[in-house]
Amino acid sequence: MSLIVQKFGGTSVADLDRIRNVARRIAKTYDQGHNVVVVLSAMAGVTNSLMDMAYKITDSPAKRELDVLLATGEQSTIALLAMTLNSMNYPAKSLLGCQADIITNTAHGNARILEIGARRIKELTNQRQIAIIAGFQGCDADGDITTLGRGGSDTSAVAIAAAIKADTCEIYTDVDGVYTADPNVCSKAMKLSRISYDEMLEMSSLGAKVLQIRSVEFAKKYNVPVHVKSSFCEEEGTMLVDEDSDMERLVVSAVTHNKNEARITLKNVPDQPGIAAKIFTPVAEAGIVVDMIIQNTQPGGLTDLTFTVPETEFNKAMEIGKIVAKKIRAGEVMGDKNIVKVSVIGVGMKSHSGVASKMFSTLANENVNIIMISTSEIRISCLIEEKYAELAVRVLHTAFGLDKE
Repeated sequence: MSLIVQKFGGTSVADLDRIRNVARRIAKTYDQGHNVVVVLSAMAGVTNSLMDMAYKITDSPAKRELDVLLATGEQSTIALLAMTLNSMNYPAKSLLGCQADIITNTAHGNARILEIGARRIKELTNQRQIAIIAGFQGCDADGDITTLGRGGSDTSAVAIAAAIKADTCEIYTDVDGVYTADPNVCSKAMKLSRISYDEMLEMSSLGAKVLQIRSVEFAKKYNVPVHVKSSFCEEEGTMLVDEDSDMERLVVSAVTHNKNEARITLKNVPDQPGIAAKIFTPVAEAGIVVDMIIQNTQPGGLTDLTFTVPETEFNKAMEIGKIVAKKIRAGEVMGDKNIVKVSVIGVGMKSHSGVASKMFSTLANENVNIIMISTSEIRISCLIEEKYAELAVRVLHTAFGLDKE
């Protein structure tokens, strides 16, 4: 008998028919002798609808009350699923995040999980009951409801799996696994049977929407086996495993692209100690994540400094850039949102040379200009013009031998 956590996303529970389909899948696992813990998202579209209502009342709803409101989406789905399973004569009980002892910090809207008591979850599974838990939510030390941010149900599921020492965590979504590229962009993309935690971390941070990055961090930290599967078919999905596992060693495992990028350049910045801190400290204080940074030193003690931020933070970052430029007596502040970051990822890059040169030459052969470059041990990213995004993904996918036969 195994202990299995199954997480179902919003599209999987979008209506009562799909909730019944989820119930049948859970019942099948239960009938095989496994203990099952289920984590649910809200129905597709419900969280956005609740958010819209809040902002029709006020432009700045209190974050605490917004969390109370948004948490009701998951509360509905767990109750409906428990009712469905009970009507099928399966013992099921729903639990809110606070009832499952999911304790977070006080950062409403983007809370971090501090610990999971899991006492009631274990009590239910020991009694062969199906525990159905609201994803995306927990509570702080004062008992106030908190939410974990977009994609937080993935994080809930993996964290719960770690807390109860589950044998596996199955993430059911509207895709049937992790692909070597976005299948909507690259028709020759292949589904991977396995991928390492580190590769999935890079993919999640670079635009792949299959798994929320914090859930992958939890999986790696606590060595939780994660199986990404589709709610709508019975095919095997993709397993997240430790890179030391027996897995095929591709030099490059995937090509990703992220259009949520914007570039900001401060011209004629004084080339002096402490200037970079004066630029990036207010950006950090505004909660803006900076990704790529490049500095071009010029004669005369001046430099041009370019960095990238999420496109959603572009206007705020531009305002800060102009204020800082005035204070440090820099020149013009320029911005560009028509860019995309294309990346190649693979643990095999650690032991192979020539990956960067192949990437650069492949893009050059298509007359794609590289604006900025950043690297890690298992990833190379290039910033290019947005109009070349799909072309770049397809030619790199072919160049690194990832096309399906």
